[in-house]
Amino acid sequence: MSFLHFIVNDVLGQASILISLIAMIGLIALKKSTGQVITGTLKTLLGFLVLLSGASIIVNTLTFLGEIFQKGFHMRGIVTDVGSIAGIAQQTLGRETALIMVLAFIVNILIARLTRFKYIFLTGQASLWMATVCSVIGYMGGLRGTELILTGGIIAGVMAVGMPVLAQPIVRKITGSDDIALGHFCTIGYIVQAGVAKLTGDVSKSTEDFELPQSFSFLQDTYLSMMVVMIPIYLIPAIAAGPEVIAPYANSVNYLVYSFLQSIQFVVGVYVLLSGVRLLLAEIVPAFRGIALRIVPNAIPALDCPVLFPYAPNAVIIGFISTTIGSVIGMFLFPSLGLAMILPGMLTNFFAGGTAGIFGNAVGGRRGAIIGGIFHGLFITLLPALLLPLLGKFGFSNVTFSDSDVISVGLVFGHILNFFH
Repeated sequence: MSFLHFIVNDVLGQASILISLIAMIGLIALKKSTGQVITGTLKTLLGFLVLLSGASIIVNTLTFLGEIFQKGFHMRGIVTDVGSIAGIAQQTLGRETALIMVLAFIVNILIARLTRFKYIFLTGQASLWMATVCSVIGYMGGLRGTELILTGGIIAGVMAVGMPVLAQPIVRKITGSDDIALGHFCTIGYIVQAGVAKLTGDVSKSTEDFELPQSFSFLQDTYLSMMVVMIPIYLIPAIAAGPEVIAPYANSVNYLVYSFLQSIQFVVGVYVLLSGVRLLLAEIVPAFRGIALRIVPNAIPALDCPVLFPYAPNAVIIGFISTTIGSVIGMFLFPSLGLAMILPGMLTNFFAGGTAGIFGNAVGGRRGAIIGGIFHGLFITLLPALLLPLLGKFGFSNVTFSDSDVISVGLVFGHILNFFH
């Protein structure tokens, strides 16, 4: 019994080890050499642990920001960051989340094999976020063990096929083919932007018909653009809160300097997090993809959103800026309606906002990218505020999910569970 407890809880109960073992099985199934199997397994383990380290950095900086925002403006400022929630959830539901992720992949393959929807979702971090919301909301709703894993796995697997299906008509318009699909769980937000863009825009005037001024070229670097926006987001509430509030954190460092460094530390956390994600995906996706494509003839890989960036790079920047404007408007608008103040999530604004800009441009040109982007920013600010009360029951008081599809699943799944319990 003690050996079984060791295997189930101490070994398989560690999400990083479980994911690494899955990668190892996939590499063995692909008949890789012993050296390749060992390398892939260890790199998967390293990548997952680096991801968790980045999440830990982000959690620490966001906790500080939440405190000074609340005390400086006497408001509840929440940052949308799925990575930090995933990091916290791994401590309690790491095994369940990992098994949901695996089951979702199996469900995805079965649907692709048995139906005309041949999409194989290969964005590992998005799969992890969807598995996380299913495990967290399911656990909150009273599901445990096998019931939680099966329910979460089926929901996540259906979403892994359903969202690429929803996005593909516009992705086909963007890329000109069906060679790839979009595997990113912000698709509902992209469709909202595309809908507004189609109503307000002019598809004949593309964002790609002009070049951005050289002075804005730095925005093409994700981390520099994130720093530029995060610095005032930290400094403004720091000024409002004053040195007395920040002194316990700063340890004799000037309160503005400390807040400035915390804003940079946030970007450091994002960098570490994404480095872990890239390291993890570089090993686990080939193993998953090789198995999947052997089982599903004519499969279409659903890939992460940056795969679309080269098709409309100006739309990416315009989408990022206009989504940020919309999220700032929402930050002040929605508290007046009795909802929590949601701070702009720069990671979401860049990747989701940039991709939404491409969608808006595809159906509404530059005007659609701008106007649709503002509505997209409002939409992705509203959704986290609606989900926050459910997450509060699980102890997530300063962060909430950011991806629109993940939040939509959380809202629907959570309210259904609340209804039946």
